[in-house]
Parts: sequence; structure tokens; C-alpha cells
Amino acid sequence: MTAHQTQQRLIESGLIIDHYGLGDLTRGHVSIRVPGDPEHFYMKPHSFGFDEITPENMVLCNLDGEKVGGTGRKHSEVYIHSEIYKSRPDVNSVIHAHPTYAVAFSATGKNLQPISQPSVAFADGLPYFDEAIDLIRTPELGLGVANSLGQCKAVLMRNHGVSVVGSTVEEATILLIMLENACQIQLAAMSAGVGETFDAVQIKKLHHDITRPEQYTINFDYLVRKIKRLQHIN
Repeated sequence: MTAHQTQQRLIESGLIIDHYGLGDLTRGHVSIRVPGDPEHFYMKPHSFGFDEITPENMVLCNLDGEKVGGTGRKHSEVYIHSEIYKSRPDVNSVIHAHPTYAVAFSATGKNLQPISQPSVAFADGLPYFDEAIDLIRTPELGLGVANSLGQCKAVLMRNHGVSVVGSTVEEATILLIMLENACQIQLAAMSAGVGETFDAVQIKKLHHDITRPEQYTINFDYLVRKIKRLQHIN
């Protein structure tokens, strides 16, 4: 993608996150590596909602968490992004958010079970970061998040939020929604005292089917179209 296309995808991701009510006021942030330049990434600006990202206010940061471009103010938790990018060359997008059900589930300290289709997307691992509930405002804490994430798609930050990654922003965005859905379903199942699932062979097959790259792109593009239709109606 070109720089312009990448910036547009960042804007669209923000609109989707806001549409699903995962924004938590102006808190939370999404970023994408600059195409052809893995040492830099575009990021949502501080003091703006996910639905207010523009090419003018987004910030450009380096892997030390320093702002090197853009008119917006950088988030203090930029180190979640910079340290994950340092640790994971395969990751091209990072989202940090505070989804209600995911935060509630993280407070239980329990493991996510493959009891629903969304949860199966994380059947290969959903670790916890439990060093602090505080804002991740230092490279050391950012590295702690990156280390806890390991090679997984997401990490639950206990009593705080989540960090979700993807090889594309489409993947990270759809995984964020799926993680929130999975946590909501498991909390509901736990409250009812149930939690049956299927055998490992079926779980492995479903995991493959729902985590293919085209699945993320198809659903991301659908949500962009849906939001644009709603904007036109309003």
C-alpha cells in the first residue's frame, strides 16, 4: 500500500473501533507500520477519539517511541506499539483498547476457552500481562507487554485492557472485535455454569478457517461499507 492508502486504513480502523463502542472516550490507540519503512509507524493522536483520526492529526513515531512527524500529540502509551514492533517483525498493526467484557474477563484471571467461534481464533494462546494496571508509559513496561504477548495474536492486560496485533490492520481490527465477543460469551457461559466445547481436531480446523487473511479483509471492508451507509443515512 501507499502511504496515503495506509493512512486511510488507519482512519477506517478507528471508525470501526468506535462503531463497536470499543473506544473508551479518547483513550486507546491504533497504529500501522509505514509501508517499506519498518522503523516507523503511523498512530492515532492523543486527545482525539478513534472516529476523529485524519491524515493531518495522526502522528508518525519511530521504534524508540519518539514522535518524528505529524501535527497531533503522541499517546503516552506509545511504548506498547514501539516495543511490540521491535519484538515482532511480522506485526504491522497494533491496537490497544479497553473493551468492557475483555477487561471484566481479564479480572477473573481465567483462560479463554474455545467455547465459541470467536474464541477459537485465540485457541493458539491468549496470555496475560499482569505486571501493572497503570498506564504503559515507559519502554520497560512496553517491553513487558511485548514479552507477555510473545508470538500470540493478543494479550489480556489484567484489569486494564487488551493489546491486539496483526500482520495487517484489517487482521488486528477484526481480532479486537472477535476478542471482545469471545470474552462476552465466556462470561455469559460462566454465569450459567456451562462451558462445553468440541474436540481438538475440530477446534484446529475451525481456527484455520476463521483466521485466514481473506477473512479479516472481507469483514473489515464490510464494516467500512456499513459505516459509510450509516453516515449517508444520518
